[in-house]
Amino acid sequence: MATARLGSTALDCAEPSVLADFWAALLGGEVTHRNDEFHAVKVDGGWLIALKVPDYEPPTWPDPAVPKQIHLHLNVDDLDAAQSDAVRLGARIAAEQSNPDRWRVMLDPAGHPFCLALPFLD
Repeated sequence: MATARLGSTALDCAEPSVLADFWAALLGGEVTHRNDEFHAVKVDGGWLIALKVPDYEPPTWPDPAVPKQIHLHLNVDDLDAAQSDAVRLGARIAAEQSNPDRWRVMLDPAGHPFCLALPFLD
């Protein structure tokens, strides 16, 4: 039996409302809690928290000057459609694309890298 279970994943940022709205729209979640310091997004399987951090610096990946901080892989059925939706919602396409036939590296509005990926761990 497990000792713990995952409660949430917190993403540091400068603007919680922007980041929470992006992730809620991309994942089909709902922003259920909002205040000046954090916004909570309820998604299938848990919570994503957009957490305001003073003097936040976005990751500079692949340059290691400011580390990634987190890297989410999101399973999708259609890479092109998912990439298009992510860009429409505010993501940017990362310059570094190591295997675009299997996954697309994107950057969320706060600069966190994430991958839209064809499933490989199902």
